[in-house]
Amino acid sequence: MQCPSCRNEVSPQSTFCGSCGTPLAATAATAGYAPVGGNVSAASLPPIAATSGGLSENAAAAISYITIIPAIIFLVLEPYNRMRLVKFHAIQCIALHVAWMVIWVAAMVISFVLHFIPLVGILFFFVDLAVAVGFFIAWLLCILKASKGEYYKLPVIGDFAEKHANS
Repeated sequence: MQCPSCRNEVSPQSTFCGSCGTPLAATAATAGYAPVGGNVSAASLPPIAATSGGLSENAAAAISYITIIPAIIFLVLEPYNRMRLVKFHAIQCIALHVAWMVIWVAAMVISFVLHFIPLVGILFFFVDLAVAVGFFIAWLLCILKASKGEYYKLPVIGDFAEKHANS
């Protein structure tokens, strides 16, 4: 079989030409699909939409939770800062990180102040562990919901993020 564009030989199972990247029209017929009209021709196939490149909205929203750096980048870069889903999740990610740090610092200060009381160190170990697990579960849930394209609002942080994403 030959590529209709560059005339190079390609295998009958190929979807695209290896030399020029042209989509091959015969792939629909070899994949077991036969349209009602009979044979498949290049004119009968719908045109392939040109992609703009970059990340999808769902992928960018999920990636913004990986660390605080992609969230800041997505709020600055032009195509992503106009996408409401990405903007919402980037702001919620930043707010989640800030809340995590504030609660962690507060727990450390209280632990330091009360360190002279016996067994308080063990108590604060479990408090720190519970807070870390809680924030980790919230973070993981946000990543999963963002990758599905859902607007998942955390209790206090979500309202803040929604207000700023709509502005």
